[in-house]
Amino acid sequence: MSKLKPARVRQLVFGFFMSGIMSFLMSGVITLINTGVDAGYPARWAAAFLVAWVVAFPLVTFIAPVAGKLTDLALRRFEA
Repeated sequence: MSKLKPARVRQLVFGFFMSGIMSFLMSGVITLINTGVDAGYPARWAAAFLVAWVVAFPLVTFIAPVAGKLTDLALRRFEA
């Protein structure tokens, strides 16, 4: 059985935190805009957050390398 490379572990941990933070913030804002704040807001936010995180984590894990390559390509124009 092969061991995970440190770069791959870092990518997974980064994806875990980035997707969690972004899902938490975005689901809170979107739930607030769509339904307002009342007694049921925390439960609606929590449900939206869980769905968002389940979707976001694999997407961030796979899309982050693509975004990095696109960033490198875009910034090449600014290199001296």
